[in-house]
Amino acid sequence: MNEKKRLFYMSQMGIQAWVAQGPVQSRNAIGADDYPPDKLPPADDVFKETSTVNNHIVKSLDELKRSVAACTLCDLHQTRTQTVFGTGHPAANWLIIGEAPGADEDRKGEPFVGRAGQLLTNMLHAIGLTRGEVFIANILKCRPPDNRDPRPPEVECCRPYLRQQINLIQPKIILALGRIAAQSLLNTDAPIGRLRGTKHTYEDTQIPIVATYHPAYLLRSPQQKRKAWEDLKFAFESMD
Repeated sequence: MNEKKRLFYMSQMGIQAWVAQGPVQSRNAIGADDYPPDKLPPADDVFKETSTVNNHIVKSLDELKRSVAACTLCDLHQTRTQTVFGTGHPAANWLIIGEAPGADEDRKGEPFVGRAGQLLTNMLHAIGLTRGEVFIANILKCRPPDNRDPRPPEVECCRPYLRQQINLIQPKIILALGRIAAQSLLNTDAPIGRLRGTKHTYEDTQIPIVATYHPAYLLRSPQQKRKAWEDLKFAFESMD
């Protein structure tokens, strides 16, 4: 990504960039081009692991998606329009995980559409990524009524599906968007402010997790976008 595009996407996030007038560039304006090429390897298109659902070996995300579409484990299946499994590269280096589908996502069947989705797209572009290069999913695969917070039993019903997604994708970094996503992935009740700025790991794996603010929150609190930008840079640096 060239400097002009990077600055444009930062401006779309509402972040002012300070550009050095000489050959030295500030780390506060760092972008994808500032990292060595080997920090951005192309995503492998071969699944690295298989997984299981109900003791059945799941060999692909498509097969897992069909299992999710037929799920009736919790009451949310009674009010959903359709499940929202996730979209993106099947062996992405970056796995982006949010909270739950909203009304637009429930209607379209894709995660992060609408204004929050556009901001997420701009955030990814700011570090040199497109939505097609990452995989985007949610803790819950069905929309809670009135966009209420997910309930613990619902999270537990969806947890095995999310684990299977992670096993199949084998990402190099998981970016948790918002308090609920971060708390669910890390099995903690710590506030998002305490979870930010630290490299966590997912369960018994060595996959790093970095927590940041949800794009919907950033739309309501644009003054926090600078912190989200710092989180994105930290996630980039946390990749194995």
